[in-house]
Amino acid sequence: MTRFRVRASGPLAGRVQPSGATKNAGLKQMAAALLAPGVTTLRNVPTVRDLDVMIDLLRATGARVDQPAPDVVRVDASGELTPEAPYELVARMRASFNVLGPLLARCGQARVALPGGDNIGSRKVDMHLRGLAAMGAEVEVAHGYVVARAELLHGARTVLEFPSVGATENLMCAAVLAKGTTVIENAAREPEVTALATFLNRMGGHLLGAGTSTIEIEGVEELHAVDSEIMADRVEAGTLLMACGIAGGEIELVGVLPEHVEIVSMKLCEMGMRISPTSDGLWAFASRRLRAVDVATLPHPGFATDFMPLAVAVMTVSEGSAIVTENVYDGRFQFVDELARMGADVRTEGRHAIVRGVRRLSGAPVQASDVRAGAALVLAGLVADGETVVHGGEHIERGYSDLAGRLRSLGADVERLDD
Repeated sequence: MTRFRVRASGPLAGRVQPSGATKNAGLKQMAAALLAPGVTTLRNVPTVRDLDVMIDLLRATGARVDQPAPDVVRVDASGELTPEAPYELVARMRASFNVLGPLLARCGQARVALPGGDNIGSRKVDMHLRGLAAMGAEVEVAHGYVVARAELLHGARTVLEFPSVGATENLMCAAVLAKGTTVIENAAREPEVTALATFLNRMGGHLLGAGTSTIEIEGVEELHAVDSEIMADRVEAGTLLMACGIAGGEIELVGVLPEHVEIVSMKLCEMGMRISPTSDGLWAFASRRLRAVDVATLPHPGFATDFMPLAVAVMTVSEGSAIVTENVYDGRFQFVDELARMGADVRTEGRHAIVRGVRRLSGAPVQASDVRAGAALVLAGLVADGETVVHGGEHIERGYSDLAGRLRSLGADVERLDD
């Protein structure tokens, strides 16, 4: 078990480089590496707890995985694969389900346990399965597993009910080796989806339109292994911007594409921060208490659901009141009770949270329920009198490689503790 101890330490200052996006980009490209016989090397992949799960999962399928250097992962899918993802691994991490498309395309069959991961509400896989069925797969769900078979996948047009990132990624990976053309309508537009499409194209795939709502994939006969680098983690970048917003100060983020955190930056500027692009990232400045503003989560390019708990934390000490609406997941406000333990004035009604800002929070022992909720509690501790101890820090480490270290580099008093 891991804890984060946080004490208020005044405004932040300094330059910091967010880590690579292991959780939201790296794990998906590791799964996609199963499509190509050979050795795929991924760089800028810092170690997070979810990385260990994906490594174990790929090894369970018969791939050889090693880490020859810090932040480097090598996936050797040269040999024959076992197209099965066992429950004990998939239940630990949602991204494990991303092996379904690659295994089905590569092996003609796949047996993958229904996914688990953070406790933030229902996340159904119906769209994944309907899309694969449209491509000619026989799909059934039995005894907690998805079983899919297809002698030959063929191109098809699929319209997603919701721009699901996971469904878009799984269907892209299946379609890249299908015969003919596949069109995904209402596709997810997240930068991580674009990064996966670029990765597949470098492997020899033919994908057009990633980053828009329509993605067209022309199937190819085979793919080849590549050497690739993972994008910077935009959620970590947004976390650091919000840390500056709640604690005040002046920071620079290095290696961040401004467009990846555009909506977050716009909201923080609306609240009173100043944020500008630099030659190699972003500059951010908060000189006074921010103003509360309403926020509603939406698929990209809207305000991402991963930023919502962090935004609520910032609102707790902002001037005025705000309504925060969660439109993506139906169980993501569980962390609000922990903020209340710290003196926050937050009330929830269904998918809405009404936040009334207070001048100061008070340190308390609190419990992280998921990755971003844990990070939000750490940020709240930056402006809480006394000491805040965030228990369940292992949740935070599923997605952040060294959150405490990056905040310390900006002057924050944050320490990671092992029980």
